[in-house]
Amino acid sequence: MNYKNDVEAIDAFVAKYNELNKEIGKVIVGQQDTIKNVLISIFSRGHCLLVGVPGLAKTLLVNTIADALGLSFSRIQFTPDLMPSDIVGAEILDESRNFKFIKGPLFANIVLADEINRTPPKTQSALLEAMQERHITTAGKKYELGNPFFVLATQNPIEQEGTYPLPEAQLDRFMFNVWLDYPSFAEEINVVKSTTTDTKVQLNKILSAEEIVFFQSLVRKIPVPDNVLEYAVKLVVKTRQNSEFTHEMTKKYLAWGAGPRASQYLVVGAKCHAAIRGKYSPDIEDVKAVAVPILRHRIVRNYKAEAEGIGVEKIIEELLK
Repeated sequence: MNYKNDVEAIDAFVAKYNELNKEIGKVIVGQQDTIKNVLISIFSRGHCLLVGVPGLAKTLLVNTIADALGLSFSRIQFTPDLMPSDIVGAEILDESRNFKFIKGPLFANIVLADEINRTPPKTQSALLEAMQERHITTAGKKYELGNPFFVLATQNPIEQEGTYPLPEAQLDRFMFNVWLDYPSFAEEINVVKSTTTDTKVQLNKILSAEEIVFFQSLVRKIPVPDNVLEYAVKLVVKTRQNSEFTHEMTKKYLAWGAGPRASQYLVVGAKCHAAIRGKYSPDIEDVKAVAVPILRHRIVRNYKAEAEGIGVEKIIEELLK
């Protein structure tokens, strides 16, 4: 990747991003915002939680992105009997009676944690620790995970029996919480057309692991004006009770606000959002563009908000005004 300067590198990034979008569009119909948010979190070194009813192509989307990015991919189906060693790996005795570590499915570039709320907290914690530290420790030895390493978890908002909802502190590890909606009538017709025949779509590899790591570093290098930085931090502080910028909606409807990780992700997300649009520095609009999926799972409504039917999105919209 011999670019003369960062400006040239960002221009190349935009071209690659558009190519990637086109490639993913061969398989995935619609879901433009979801694809954009998943790609932003990959290039921001974040992780993503996808929430949607069954059948909205969550798994297919992750598979397709892994294919187009030329990365190793593993899928873990979370179930109530899944143990931490099932995802991390375990030590076994080999023929010569020595202990040998067998790597689990976490050792891939893209890990799909399917229905993460179906497994007990012990296994959830093992995954979330790996997400945070990007390595695992077993029997006193440290093993580095893949680079790039990206976890995409899915959960269904329905069928809550037999589930273990993720605690707020663990939800905080995800950069984005993306809600998938049903496709439009026209999109659903296209989905049915393309999936009820025997044609197989051949995807081209658009980016290598080395290029992704390079572009992740490039995004981090993008300069941020002070007013944008202040706007992002102020937006997060507005969600907290008894702060100097507490918003009226916060006083009325929020039990808990977002932590400093939200401010970090708002700034990194804004940098990446600016870069994919060919801008060399983010502005306030870029912060606003990533605010909802970043704040959605970090603020906790109180009883009054629930009783009055005031949703999290409505509160975030008011904070952004």
